[in-house]
Amino acid sequence: MVKPLPRLRLQGFNNLTKALSFNIYDICYAVSEDQRQRYIEYIDEQYDADRLTQILTDVAEIIGANILNVARQDYDPQGASVTILISEEPVVEKLGRDSIAGAVVAHMDKSHITVHTYPETHPHNGIATFRADIDVATCGVISPLKALNYLIDSFESDIVVCDYRVRGFTRDVKGKKHFIDHKINSVQDYLAKHIRQKYEMFDVNVYQENMFHTKMHIKDFDLDTYLFESHADDLSFKERQRIESLLRREIEELFHGRNLM
Repeated sequence: MVKPLPRLRLQGFNNLTKALSFNIYDICYAVSEDQRQRYIEYIDEQYDADRLTQILTDVAEIIGANILNVARQDYDPQGASVTILISEEPVVEKLGRDSIAGAVVAHMDKSHITVHTYPETHPHNGIATFRADIDVATCGVISPLKALNYLIDSFESDIVVCDYRVRGFTRDVKGKKHFIDHKINSVQDYLAKHIRQKYEMFDVNVYQENMFHTKMHIKDFDLDTYLFESHADDLSFKERQRIESLLRREIEELFHGRNLM
């Protein structure tokens, strides 16, 4: 893991904004229409607003942030969203004649953690895809990169598309502007060993703009891990080949972000 630079002596607050964004995909094959519907129901139950809230609450704890406010919603027919406002400093509570006991009355920082889920199925060929979009944006010293490994491990991640960007500037006590306050060559620098071993990874980084882009997909293909309520041994060799071809195509298209001819 990369060691942080020595903390800068700043003129005022650290105004750098650090944003980590994910598209995380879980891919599945459901043989029948009933199975595809049950897959959607399973995903909706596994990643409902309550579960997502717990994951994001854990993220806040990992990066050392304080929760100011939580908004969450399950959607009909499927999907869920959670947004958490966070601060670097401890939450200030104030009780008064017109306030509710324990209510947060001070939003001190402009930081947030969000997740939105998108379960869906192909109308004809049995492919089902679950996508989670996650954003962790922080101001000041706290870094969203600390939650990188936890978030990848928290979802059944066949494909991960990750963007990290540092925006703005902060000024030290001598008046010099700093446009980044930590070392980074790639998002891969912050990935745990077990994740680096599990995924093939590809980078597109724009160093002069403090923009870092990493795409990842699972190295090993085991058909049984992609079949919902089915087993490869129950299928004919020809059927296994057909399903594997569909799944590999879906993985390639999502990884590259375009339809393949």
